Amino acid sequence: MNDTNPPTTAAAAAAEAAERLIAEYRALPPGSDRKREIITELDANAQALPFLVSVVADAEEYGLARVESATVLRVWPPDDPDLRRRAGRALLTALREPEEDLVRQYAAMSLAPYTSDPLVAMALDSTARADQDPLVRDSARFSIKEAHRLQETGAGGP
Repeated sequence: MNDTNPPTTAAAAAAEAAERLIAEYRALPPGSDRKREIITELDANAQALPFLVSVVADAEEYGLARVESATVLRVWPPDDPDLRRRAGRALLTALREPEEDLVRQYAAMSLAPYTSDPLVAMALDSTARADQDPLVRDSARFSIKEAHRLQETGAGGP
């Protein structure tokens, strides 16, 4: 057999899919709902995590795409300690945006896997006690409970 193409591994296929979807995302107009769909398609694709971190952190991004990105980062936190720290900080950036209530709620709800970062833990505690938006406060309280559960089960990551 004279195959000139090396076999495609699962990781290479995931990387190709992520690159294709990210390129499509970037080509779309700012408010396109397809952006949210693309984020959903990137779910569980570890190759896409740095991109999702950038989406969450960017206040100019489409709000629903940021919400979906926060959700993916909650369900699939990065294993790499540096990327995990950047993800937590990106979620904090989103949490601090006063005019993005839905994004703030999802950012607060998504912080549980990132509480090993003292800055995240302090901000989450402060948000749970004193945020003016009751839904953001409730989301922060959810994250605190979830962080404790993750720590108890050993699933909290680094």
